[in-house]
Amino acid sequence: MGLSPSREVFITCAVTGAGDTTDKSDKVPVTPKEIAAAAVEAAKAGAAVAHCHVRDPETGKGARDPALFREVVARIRDSGQDVVVNLTAGMGGDLVLGSAEAPLPLDPAGTDLAGASERLAHVAELLPEIATLDCGTMNFGEGDYVMTNTPAALREMAKQMQALGVRPEIEIFDSGHLELAKWLAGQGLLDGPVLVQLCMGIPWGAPDDLRTFQALVDNLPEGWIFSAFSIGRNQLPFVAAATLAGGNVRVGLEDNIYLERGVLASNGQLVERAVTILEAMNVRVLGPAEVRERLRLRSAG
Repeated sequence: MGLSPSREVFITCAVTGAGDTTDKSDKVPVTPKEIAAAAVEAAKAGAAVAHCHVRDPETGKGARDPALFREVVARIRDSGQDVVVNLTAGMGGDLVLGSAEAPLPLDPAGTDLAGASERLAHVAELLPEIATLDCGTMNFGEGDYVMTNTPAALREMAKQMQALGVRPEIEIFDSGHLELAKWLAGQGLLDGPVLVQLCMGIPWGAPDDLRTFQALVDNLPEGWIFSAFSIGRNQLPFVAAATLAGGNVRVGLEDNIYLERGVLASNGQLVERAVTILEAMNVRVLGPAEVRERLRLRSAG
């Protein structure tokens, strides 16, 4: 399949994530005030969409307390900076086995399994324009952690998000996840245009080689809008790769903490670098109002 490069692209900045990065970079935002400020910084640098997790302010670990999301969203909306708010709905799907020899009982320190409604409590309250839907189950890392999203849970979450008028961003970590997304769409649970994020290079999902990436792109249904990223050192090269493949781009400290070798980045710097790459490719960077129109988003709550 020949390349169909994008000529207009929107940037999503994933500002913090839930991973163990806070001890590796002091630029990773932790408190609601810091996370909101990072989203505003990214928007000023050129990101149309701010993708937000929250963290426990005391420990820095990923959290899903609606009060933390409430403060982040309020601070972003009160800032006066226009940006499309995209909240994670991935928390609550964490399963950690006891060990290779004794999988049960589950590890209580890492396991956090919640029902669909509980996982969406902050989404139902705050009505962001976009919320993520991790479309599958997969191993993460080299230990006993499994990201858990069953078809039944995803179907219920998609149904609830549709009723709320919140656009799901379907997170695709491997080819089977794309088939699951097509299954949800076939049941009428994903309104158009379907928005997909191709998440590349995450062990043990789809590797970030260009052939695997193009295979995923080639299997997207007609009319679906996609964005893509890779983690670590390939995050910035994937700004160009995603654009050349006809998609949009994601950068941010959730996926990569470096601007270049040995130089820690801020979210704003990563967005600025993405803008530089896109403009050098003669690509126009879209603003939040244009993204709302393109994705047919409902107004924020």
